[in-house]
Amino acid sequence: MGRPSDRSPLRRISAEACVLGGAGYAVLLQIAHPGVARGVHDHSDFSSRPFDRLLGTLYFVYGTVYGTEEERRRLHAIVRALHRKVNGPGYRALDDDLLLWVAATLFQTASRLHAMVFGELGEEDRALHLCEASAFATALGLPEEKWPASPEEFAAYWDGALALLDVGEEARAITGQLFHPASAPLRPLMRVQLLLTGGLLPPDLRERFAIPWSPARQRRFDRIVRTTRAVYPYVPRPVRVLPATLCLWTMRRGTLGPRWLGPPRRRSEPGAAPRRGAGGTVGRD
Repeated sequence: MGRPSDRSPLRRISAEACVLGGAGYAVLLQIAHPGVARGVHDHSDFSSRPFDRLLGTLYFVYGTVYGTEEERRRLHAIVRALHRKVNGPGYRALDDDLLLWVAATLFQTASRLHAMVFGELGEEDRALHLCEASAFATALGLPEEKWPASPEEFAAYWDGALALLDVGEEARAITGQLFHPASAPLRPLMRVQLLLTGGLLPPDLRERFAIPWSPARQRRFDRIVRTTRAVYPYVPRPVRVLPATLCLWTMRRGTLGPRWLGPPRRRSEPGAAPRRGAGGTVGRD
């Protein structure tokens, strides 16, 4: 599909900083699928670079939604090339089942976090958001016809997929590396992410991931949600989308992001700041 319009639900929702509160939740949902967990465990190093997957996901999401046509073309080609190398016993990154699940977690996480803060979208916008989010799936290589065609179809797929998740040793090892990083400055941030992730996960998955939980933790989670809901919508939009703005800026400069993006070799390449009017900004909601 083409680049979403400025008024689209996908463009309104994807840049909101509140969605980042579900980062750990999305990662754990993904690795609860054994095929994803094996690929991440064998081809990623959470212990020394815990944010590589998150940064790569942010570049993928923001580039897909807000990038220019050429930026999206280059980014998606890089992502698919990387995934072609991720193969091993019992998994293949370009398997349709894995691609659908990863894209579904991106959509469901953003939808859920946005609804927790702003309230549910109307019926028409929910359907449009789902339709537009197929861009994530097709960018990864999933045939468009395999993306759920309606919110009801997505809900049925989601419930069925959740029932089949199997948290194994690889997933638990990744979880330990993610939430207990070797870098001391990251530990306070990851303690907050662990609390948010525990509150967002279904209780059975939380237990299988061995995430500690208690009535006190539930109360802290509920307080964070209430406070965010009361305050966040009144923060000016340019402040709320600042992480997305900075991420796009670094992507175009080829700095501070995943090494595989690299700096542009010439100004016309993605990664260079586009000429005025060339598009690709987060903008207004």
